[in-house]
Amino acid sequence: MKKIILLMTLSAFMFVSCDKEKLVQEDDLPANAAGFVSTHYSGKKILQVVKELDNLKTYYHVYLDNGTKLDFSRQGNIKKIEGVEAIPDTVIPVLILNYVEANHAGEFIRGWKLDDTIQEIRLSSDDVLEFDKNGNFLRVK
Repeated sequence: MKKIILLMTLSAFMFVSCDKEKLVQEDDLPANAAGFVSTHYSGKKILQVVKELDNLKTYYHVYLDNGTKLDFSRQGNIKKIEGVEAIPDTVIPVLILNYVEANHAGEFIRGWKLDDTIQEIRLSSDDVLEFDKNGNFLRVK
């Protein structure tokens, strides 16, 4: 009998930790996220906002009409930008912009990701470059 209770408890725990996504209204975005979109993508329309619950963490995925996807933390901090168009220069740290201009002339940044210790960018050529949190070049990935 104890084994059955243990399995039921484990099963319930596994159910709780599963990913859950749901569509939410644009008004449900944290203020920081809404401000980021209006500041850096003022000419673009939000098509869809998805709230994701993943292992007790919350993320917001914002899809724009130009094919750009923005990922925000629960607090509304930008974590990732993906698209086919150039990311606005106002989003990318100056050191990274300067590095790309000097070493990858004619290309533009179409993806950016911030982790705990690194920043990663994807160029229009699909090359991926890694930088430290301060924007210093580390390597081509």
